[in-house]
Amino acid sequence: MSQQLYHITTRAAAQAGQHEGHYRHASLVTEGFIHCSTLEQLLVPANERFRHQHDLVLLVIDSKAVSADLVFEDSYGSGIEFPHIYDTVNWSAVIGVVDFPCRDDGQFSVPECLPLSNG
Repeated sequence: MSQQLYHITTRAAAQAGQHEGHYRHASLVTEGFIHCSTLEQLLVPANERFRHQHDLVLLVIDSKAVSADLVFEDSYGSGIEFPHIYDTVNWSAVIGVVDFPCRDDGQFSVPECLPLSNG
């Protein structure tokens, strides 16, 4: 069953990925994978790591279309398994790019255009 995954990035990085045909993130070098979230997990990294950041977008990724290894794992001992992609994301797996603005208080909310359930 296909599942939608979400990756938070800048608009410029998303545009570069679209232009190049694949999306690369610096975490491939530093950690060996690209961080993603399910819809239910999305606000955890958004509010912990991206608070008050502007010009962000969400890459909406079809999990079944990803050509790289995709592993759900708890890499930080949090007890929550997040999806990690172990190479660049082929742009053909990106089914949407959604604006992801922070609120005035710097926190994030799930964009209204995203489904309430993930699958």
